[in-house]
Amino acid sequence: MNIAIVGTGYVGLVSGTCFAEMGANVTCVDVDSKKIDMLRNGVIPIYEPGLEDLVHKNAAEGRLHFTTDLSSCLDEVELVFSAVGTPPDEDGSADLRYVLEVARTFGQRINRFTILVTKSTVPVGTAQKVRAVIQEELDKRGLDLEFEVASNPEFLKEGAAIKDFMSPDRVVVGVESDRSRKILEKLYKPFLLNNFRVYFMDVASAEMTKYAANAMLATRISFMNDIANLCEIVGADVAMVRKGIGTDSRIGNKFLYAGCGYGGSCFPKDVKALAHTGRQNGYPMRVIEAVEEVNERQKGIVFDKIQRALGDLRGKTVAIWGLSFKPETDDMREAPSLVVIEKLLAAGAQVRAFDPVAMEEAKRRLQDRITYCKDIYEAAVDADAVALLTEWKQFRMPSWKAVARVMRGNTVVDGRNIYDSEELRQEGLTYICIGR
Repeated sequence: MNIAIVGTGYVGLVSGTCFAEMGANVTCVDVDSKKIDMLRNGVIPIYEPGLEDLVHKNAAEGRLHFTTDLSSCLDEVELVFSAVGTPPDEDGSADLRYVLEVARTFGQRINRFTILVTKSTVPVGTAQKVRAVIQEELDKRGLDLEFEVASNPEFLKEGAAIKDFMSPDRVVVGVESDRSRKILEKLYKPFLLNNFRVYFMDVASAEMTKYAANAMLATRISFMNDIANLCEIVGADVAMVRKGIGTDSRIGNKFLYAGCGYGGSCFPKDVKALAHTGRQNGYPMRVIEAVEEVNERQKGIVFDKIQRALGDLRGKTVAIWGLSFKPETDDMREAPSLVVIEKLLAAGAQVRAFDPVAMEEAKRRLQDRITYCKDIYEAAVDADAVALLTEWKQFRMPSWKAVARVMRGNTVVDGRNIYDSEELRQEGLTYICIGR
């Protein structure tokens, strides 16, 4: 089966590569000629475990291609996936300019029945706008061509995207007709051998499902962070509370870890966009708006704890362990580390930082305003406090004796609640976590 995917960012490149791995002939399209040249030369522009090997394999076997020209493959494909970015506008709404530009190009270039499938996260009603743009371009060409639009939102977790795509919990597909359904069933048929389900529904419901899923997960995170903060005040232990409620089968234990807030490319953007959709339709999403408010406050909680422990931060040095918004990715979009670092610098502190894969991204964002170190121990040298912000596996069992030896102070703030307080106390370190 021949398909095209427009956009070679995180979603587009992972999706295209995995479809190729399952036997489809995939052409990945991007207007960024530099990125396409990199991909043709085997250079992967994003970090995702396992992705580089799969790209190299499928390109070598002739199933994965890269181009800047969508029209070069349109006569051969049955499906065009739109996987371009939808960054948030100032009011929180999703910016659809790239999505609609893909639709415009699609309408200008198609010559036979083709389906445009939106994989980008877009607000409910976007499919109608996409259809209108395509029809407008066909009318300009004086063509009476059939086409359809569909929605196939992604549910990939950064750091586990390959596994998520190849063995998903579910696949959600919004279609307009049985014709589209049959074509998309054909594409996903190889995956059905793994016994997962494809849920077909109307396009608007598919668009809403993506936002609802991310908003629910974000809600659980903010809810638990709110509970954690109250636990500290009243003398309860959030770890015990989590066990107590997580064993309830109606609740479950996923996404109930207290910490320093969520970040990344999905949750912050999608929560804002869903809240905007509610306001736009005269129905304020009060729970969703509170989720965002709690999370923004939570991102600064590690700074607050450092400041309470150290007092005046002028001339103090703080080591930051972890810069990406979560482990197994170099993505720093909306990362709590950025909030904490900016607050530390504004308070007059010096920052020494280490992350296993996000150092180059950090340098791009922060330039020379902080010191970049080769590992967590170098970051801790002469530090008055150490703050863990990303729970990378290699951070889980540091030598606290070595950390205590190189630090100037003795404060350790655990923004992810992964350490044993007794181990740190035995080395003379003061352990501060969240909600305990």
